[in-house]
Amino acid sequence: MAPMPRPGDHVRLVSPASFPSRELVAETKAILESWGLVVEIGAHVFDQRGFMAGRDEDRLADLDDAFRDPAVRAVIATRGGAGAYRIADDLDFAAVLADPKPMVGFSDITALHLALWRHCGLAGIHGFLAHPRSAAATRRLLMDGEPAVLHRDPRAMTIAAEVPGTASGELVGGNLGTLAHAVGIGLPSLSGAILFLEAERTMGLGQIDRQLTQLIRSGALDGVRGIALGRFPGFEDFTDRGWTLVDVFKDRLGSLNVPVLGGIDVGHGPDPLSLPLGPAAILDTEAGTLTVEPAVR
Repeated sequence: MAPMPRPGDHVRLVSPASFPSRELVAETKAILESWGLVVEIGAHVFDQRGFMAGRDEDRLADLDDAFRDPAVRAVIATRGGAGAYRIADDLDFAAVLADPKPMVGFSDITALHLALWRHCGLAGIHGFLAHPRSAAATRRLLMDGEPAVLHRDPRAMTIAAEVPGTASGELVGGNLGTLAHAVGIGLPSLSGAILFLEAERTMGLGQIDRQLTQLIRSGALDGVRGIALGRFPGFEDFTDRGWTLVDVFKDRLGSLNVPVLGGIDVGHGPDPLSLPLGPAAILDTEAGTLTVEPAVR
């Protein structure tokens, strides 16, 4: 487990996936500085190559530089998007193990969280800083070392896909598409884990079904102890020939015979909460809670 950054410590902004706007980086920098942190910006944060923030080797270099620099106490992604999966398994994991520091990010940054957990057992934070509630939640997890207690959002459609029960295990997961794409090329063992899933509607129900089926049929979900469903914005009123997202979840996840908790307010969309990835967690559908131990010490 990495030590928590404290006021006066340096943190590094990097763009391992898509490139951010300068306005987003300025906003993120201002938030971190308001916490008393000294913010450094990676050399290639604003590079552009297609949909990515520059060449693979340059995005990787920024990550490695951040993890190798003893003055840097947290590595924070400017945004998700696409491209982190291309470099995740090429990180300097020896440097990470020698001086662990938390990674903060979500969406495509799931690929980095998975790689850091698989190779180093390093917990991270599924979080974002550009919204007030998100920033406050990330600060509590990153700088106060608090556990996360997330309560089911009673408005969430995924509550209808719940399977009653309790489960405990290390919390692993993130973006559903990134997890499915990692099968066979970098997905850590999920045996004994609680799996967290989220996604936005850039695809139809058929693609969600395909991704879940890939995880199931590959054996990736063998031994998983429970599933926590985060946000799936855009699917609330979406149907495909009579089926909704809930129908897909019931059909695919119900066969696993493990507890499923819906309504975790983490993922894409406005002002999400943040979540530690890697630490021990308890899922309880009766209480409607997902409780996760701190990601930093």
